[in-house]
Amino acid sequence: MAQDLIYSVAVRNARLDVVETTVGTSPKLRIYAGSIPADADAALGGATLLAEGDLPSDWMAAASSGVKGKNGTWNLTGQSGAGAGTDATFFRVYRSNGTTCDIQGTAGESADTPDLVLDNKSIANGQAISVSAFDLTGGNA
Repeated sequence: MAQDLIYSVAVRNARLDVVETTVGTSPKLRIYAGSIPADADAALGGATLLAEGDLPSDWMAAASSGVKGKNGTWNLTGQSGAGAGTDATFFRVYRSNGTTCDIQGTAGESADTPDLVLDNKSIANGQAISVSAFDLTGGNA
């Protein structure tokens, strides 16, 4: 039976804070071009790695009012697979081991209304890229 559960702010915040705890400290952020996989556990398929970088040790702020935002500066570097003018389409956050993916979503510039906002979605080899916005929102927030 489907339910539309309503959580208190305290429960929403606790659920969001568990995301950072589960992923752990200093995760890796990777930006890709291509079709986004069905979920974070699915294989990448034909996606092309455009950029990657290590996130800060404390990469998310404490959840407040059902929202958990990025913490610190998130910088990445364009990878050798990135050709000039290749547009980012999605991202993945991996644990520090670089193999376990826990989060994925859309990536682009603010006008694209993606899950992860980049300063420039057109990525070339060696290019410096920064993430300007990323938030997790708890249910019914």
